[in-house]
Amino acid sequence: MQRKAYVPGVAALLAALLTGCTGGSGATGDATDSKPGDVGTTAAAARPGKYRTLPEPCRQPDKGTLDKMLPGIKGLPEGEQRDKAYEGAATVTYDTDRRVGCRWKDDGADATHRLLVDFERVVSYDTTVSDDTEAGQVFTSKRAKAHLPEPVPTGTTSPTPSHSPSAGTGEDAGDDTEKEGSKSDKTDDATDDASSSPTDDSAPNAGLQPRALEGLADEAFLDDQLTASASAGGHRTVTVVFRTSNVIVTVEYEQQPGPAAKVPDSKEMQDRAQELARKLAGTLGG
Repeated sequence: MQRKAYVPGVAALLAALLTGCTGGSGATGDATDSKPGDVGTTAAAARPGKYRTLPEPCRQPDKGTLDKMLPGIKGLPEGEQRDKAYEGAATVTYDTDRRVGCRWKDDGADATHRLLVDFERVVSYDTTVSDDTEAGQVFTSKRAKAHLPEPVPTGTTSPTPSHSPSAGTGEDAGDDTEKEGSKSDKTDDATDDASSSPTDDSAPNAGLQPRALEGLADEAFLDDQLTASASAGGHRTVTVVFRTSNVIVTVEYEQQPGPAAKVPDSKEMQDRAQELARKLAGTLGG
């Protein structure tokens, strides 16, 4: 009887010892590696963008702005036709949470104007990249596609020619003077010809050339293109693109003059496009 009582006691002791061994660190060492401080070593997810929704684009420009940018609307008969022109037409998008836009158009006696306002909300699918950073990359890509010229430093002077009349003496100097005079005459003729060309304003002066814009949202740029068209004046498109946080806004303003109209004025179109862009940035809080 004592032998039978002893055996179950030994079995219980062995079972307890085995249970204690298996309850410790296993072959993988997970229990040993687990430390209270390890939780903080995991990379924190990037912050989401400031904007979770987009505004209604067709309601953004007020009538005063539309009257300046699309003067032909006021020439339409009062009532449904004019009201519809002011309302604009929403652009077709597949996800209105991510992108929305609106277009307007007028057909004036002297020119046709078109206006596009587009909002794009950028969302990063990489948890380590913030929406703002992703939007900055998208903006940089848009700016690169615009092929903006390098800014011209203020106060820059033209390099001195390697050979000029003052560098020569005697007969050489006289010959050079005649050559320079001949070149000057040709230049004047070329200038006269260019001034009569319908695309003489295709390259805006330094102050109006495509460029980065300061003081508009987080970053912005302006593009200005004049393309040949069936009309005598050409077709000008001024585009302002700016980014505020994770939203990129595009204002595209076009003017197609009639056959007898002059080249669309670059400064006037740029001023109007920038004015609208700043109003939109203010609406977004940028």
